Amino acid sequence: MSRGINKVILVGNLGNDPDTKYTQGGMAIVTLSLATTSVRKNKDGEVQERTEWHRCKAFGKTGEIIAEYARKGSQLYVEGSIRYDKFTDKEGVEKYFTDIIVDQFQFLGGRGEGQGGGNGGARGGAPNRQRPAPVTGNAADELDDDIPFATNRSVW
Repeated sequence: MSRGINKVILVGNLGNDPDTKYTQGGMAIVTLSLATTSVRKNKDGEVQERTEWHRCKAFGKTGEIIAEYARKGSQLYVEGSIRYDKFTDKEGVEKYFTDIIVDQFQFLGGRGEGQGGGNGGARGGAPNRQRPAPVTGNAADELDDDIPFATNRSVW
């Protein structure tokens, strides 16, 4: 049987602060609204922008780190998979959702650039810490849990 590939890579800015909820078992489910904007010229040479909004979900420790350090306006690199879900509401109407399930992420921009308010240092960034080099592979599992800038943990 042939396997498919379901991979999404986004670089964008948060449209609002992350929304955190917990399962009965205590696992964090963090929902992000991530905006990506593309720019092109139309046939008349006028610049046109198009912004797409993506609903992203991060689970467990990955979600907790994003929720702690990201704020409205934060720029994020997000890597994950796309999931389509539907449910029927109380009136019997089927609702459809498209989510990006976050497997990996990276905070982008300098400390405080494009980040909203918060208690963690310069305009919501991590409190006065050096940013570590990007982490790939399973090295993220060896990171101190207090370093939020790179993760490669997946709950799926």
